[in-house]
Amino acid sequence: MRSSENFLRVGATVTFIGFIIVLAGVVLTMLQHPAKTQMGGLIMLGPIPIVFGSAPEITTNMLGLGLLITILYLFLWKTKR
Repeated sequence: MRSSENFLRVGATVTFIGFIIVLAGVVLTMLQHPAKTQMGGLIMLGPIPIVFGSAPEITTNMLGLGLLITILYLFLWKTKR
């Protein structure tokens, strides 16, 4: 059981570091180009994508990415059974 606890700690640490890197990138981009910054995001709740964006192009791109991930998820879920 000790190795599974180590995997959990490593996974949580890597996730936290990744979150901090992405957050730092967003902040630095906003500081360097405050007038031209456009942002969007994708939140996956299971196979359901929730998208948002500051411009229609960004929102459309996030929606396409969300649909692609949803199709991939459903395909992998179907082949697993």
